[in-house]
Amino acid sequence: MGWLMAISIFAACNQMKEVKNNAASTSTFSKDSLLNYIKVLASDSFQGRKPFSPGEAKTIEYLREKFTSLGLEPGNGQSYFQDVPMVEITCRPAPILQVESSKGTFSLQNTRDYVVSTENTDSLAVLDKSEVIFAGYGVVAPEYNWNDYAGTDVKGKVVLVMVNDPGFGTQDTGLFKGKTMTYYGRWTYKFEEAARQGAKACLIIHNTQAASYPFSVVQSSWGGSNLYLDTRGSSQYHCALQGWVSADAAKKILSAAGKDTSLLVQANNHGFKAVSLGEKMSTTVRVQSVYNTSHNVIGKITGSKRPDEYILYTAHWDHLGIGIPDAKGDTIYNGALDNASGTAALLEMARAFKNLPEKPERTILFLAVTAEEQGLRGSAYYGQHPIYPLNKTVADLNMDVISPNEKANDIVITGVGQNDLEDYVAEVAKTQGRYIAPESHPEAGHYFRSDHFSLAKVGVPALDAKGGIDIAGKGKEYGKKLEDEYTANHYHQPSDEINPNWTFEGGIQDMEMLFQIGKKLASESTWPKWKDGSEFKAIREKSLR
Repeated sequence: MGWLMAISIFAACNQMKEVKNNAASTSTFSKDSLLNYIKVLASDSFQGRKPFSPGEAKTIEYLREKFTSLGLEPGNGQSYFQDVPMVEITCRPAPILQVESSKGTFSLQNTRDYVVSTENTDSLAVLDKSEVIFAGYGVVAPEYNWNDYAGTDVKGKVVLVMVNDPGFGTQDTGLFKGKTMTYYGRWTYKFEEAARQGAKACLIIHNTQAASYPFSVVQSSWGGSNLYLDTRGSSQYHCALQGWVSADAAKKILSAAGKDTSLLVQANNHGFKAVSLGEKMSTTVRVQSVYNTSHNVIGKITGSKRPDEYILYTAHWDHLGIGIPDAKGDTIYNGALDNASGTAALLEMARAFKNLPEKPERTILFLAVTAEEQGLRGSAYYGQHPIYPLNKTVADLNMDVISPNEKANDIVITGVGQNDLEDYVAEVAKTQGRYIAPESHPEAGHYFRSDHFSLAKVGVPALDAKGGIDIAGKGKEYGKKLEDEYTANHYHQPSDEINPNWTFEGGIQDMEMLFQIGKKLASESTWPKWKDGSEFKAIREKSLR
């Protein structure tokens, strides 16, 4: 009986230790603490936290101070900062894009019919009677045995491609991921692949349903100034021009080539071959470039048993700065929820791990990245210039906008079917009495729109999961109303400011979920993997060889 009693006592001690660990950790997730961080980060004095502005200087110094006071070690040698060299490129396109065909010449109007930009810093980008190739979806996906460029040389030419991927185009659940967008459907991928193929330019045919937003969003977002990573000294090739054409403009282009939209339908077929449209395009874009350096902020808790294995928590500290005044004359885009809330949650997460009675066995990294609003630039830079080896980074858990509302009964995982971290969410959901709800718009590709994607892209299993719209005691209609009201009236507006009605019960609930996942990962010796069919599985497997 003695050995049975010893086992029982040992098990009871472990259970008590686990309860103690949980209580110590989650008790630090308080609304008051979270709000105090947000009030500072979203204050007018931080000027909307735009990279390169005085607001950046205040923000990164504030984060450095908090990392220090929380007892985090510097995450980059002796420094809490990682320099992120970037370039601001301002484009001034010519008013027209000229199209020559056997039927004659016609012009498309800048902004109305198309938008273009460039990532190159040459003072002038030129298309001079460049041949136009229709390349279907512009996809090269070995795991789906799909190659829209097979047998076609597009070097020095303009490629015209469709948005989204063949799964969406056919609604065939057995093709790619059906309605759920893969990265091959994301517009950023189209430009990257066109560049790998050596194209002179890449133009995406807009489709509201396939893109999940109207052409007006493209018109308002392109053609001005944008931040990119500074690639001076790199041999990486970018297309001279990249952009979009409206659905109506695409019809004109096809008609002048003696084609119609049936060609677009043909591109849904496996084995479709890219075709020359027998047309040539000409236009110019004047370019002005200004170089500067922004900063990621990183702290760490060194693991007690496996310090050379890393679990990463990420959130972006930046927002839009000072801009166009709203109806009240407010010009400061404070970004209280987007993403002062996620940055505050990052600080709270660090405190939760520091409050544990025993240090985590794996090293925990806390990374606040810059320029998410400019295209995930800070996280992309970390992915390309990691401080810690990517093949030793277990996972990334991202926090982008923490729910200010009541608790939710549901959890939504974006990009379902990507990696094993989704199974960890399902396990914690049971302990919280919650259920996994499907994405409302899987075709929108939300998995590719926040900083976790930059880590996924280099093979690190990454998670984006948070409470949905099924608000406890109030239901889905109430939750949907809250979501729609924020999107319509406050998202990327000066009115994204502190609201006294915020409870953050749901946000804290999600933070506890992510904390429990991180704690489990820290105590394991196993590694979460990419699921079969993920477009990132091969990248990870290659890095682990």
